[in-house]
Amino acid sequence: MPQAAEGHAVEGRASTLRVHRFGAGSGRPLLMLHGFGSSTEFNWVQSGWIQPLTEAGRRVIAVDLPGHGGNPAPVESDEYAPSRIRAEILQILLDEGAKPLADGDPESGVDIIGYSLGARFAWEFGATQPELVHRMVLGGPSAGDPLAMFDLAEAEEFLASGAPIADPMTADLIGWARQIPGNDMFALLSMARAVKTEPYDAAESVPKMPILFVAGEKDQVAAEMPRLAELSGHAEILILPARNHFNAITSRAFKQAAIQFLAS
Repeated sequence: MPQAAEGHAVEGRASTLRVHRFGAGSGRPLLMLHGFGSSTEFNWVQSGWIQPLTEAGRRVIAVDLPGHGGNPAPVESDEYAPSRIRAEILQILLDEGAKPLADGDPESGVDIIGYSLGARFAWEFGATQPELVHRMVLGGPSAGDPLAMFDLAEAEEFLASGAPIADPMTADLIGWARQIPGNDMFALLSMARAVKTEPYDAAESVPKMPILFVAGEKDQVAAEMPRLAELSGHAEILILPARNHFNAITSRAFKQAAIQFLAS
């Protein structure tokens, strides 16, 4: 079972991210970032990631985003903003003893696995913290900003009255999020609203550490994954046959490839 901790201070305020720790390894820590509407429990524990990672000797630090996985919804809207979340992630890693990369030191820096929205946060974090991030595995990534097209008005009307959602992407995300116990749907809409205030363009800030991109062959969100690899210049791509954006995370091939890539 994970050991949870809360209350990391960020600019004098308590963190809105809930921390879970797995494994007793002493090497480079591994940060895991789940997707929109998911959680550490659903994205990583129930899908079978934690056991193979800890058996490989990894010390895992996973976070629940604001309003996700039973994590309380923040009061202030800016606490959902991607820039605030990245600042909290940095403080958490420093509190956990992460230290800058150093040649010949296998315990320096951090590795990151991010999925979907977590891949977006990881991409931006890696670009802004190159002295800290060693390698990254990004699943279901997008070169654009899927939540920029999220129809907040339709989602709000659906939650209030049950009116059908016409936009397919919005309907898929809401349907996915409603399957996960503990989700505060109105908190998720607050995150979508905050994400829209900080538009994402992968080309604006590019991480330069080695990256493994992974997606299901039926994942429309990740259709521009080759463009991300081209921007990176230090990337590998893995396509998972017959998988889509919502079931790629359970793939054994995904897990094995991630462990091998991060151990390189």
